[in-house]
Amino acid sequence: MKNATYFGIASAVILIFCCYIPWAYYPDLHQNFNGFYSKQNIYGKPGKPFIFLSVFSVILFLLPKLWAKRVNQVICVLIFAYALKTYFIYGACYGGTCPQIRAGLIGIICFSVIILISSLLSKADIITEKPKL
Repeated sequence: MKNATYFGIASAVILIFCCYIPWAYYPDLHQNFNGFYSKQNIYGKPGKPFIFLSVFSVILFLLPKLWAKRVNQVICVLIFAYALKTYFIYGACYGGTCPQIRAGLIGIICFSVIILISSLLSKADIITEKPKL
């Protein structure tokens, strides 16, 4: 797919945006948590690794080298795995209270899948040299 690189870059930028919108609403605390806020920093700040890995992925999407495409696939798998972990942490029930999952958390999962698929479908131009006689 020739546009996979552009879809991957756009999805990485939207993934960064999703770190700032609400991920889950906790009714017992009356608070929305996002990638940079959780009460008393209980869940940490998972937005920082998402932003770092997404920016690194965009840089690798832009490089037309084969090694960059391979490294980008590994980075995108890490983004997807971290998104699943984050979804399970923020969406888990505790003490009989279940949080309401918001658009940001769904966006993190969806756009990490799109980034992963785009990294698998992006192609590098391989230039082969003819042997000199």
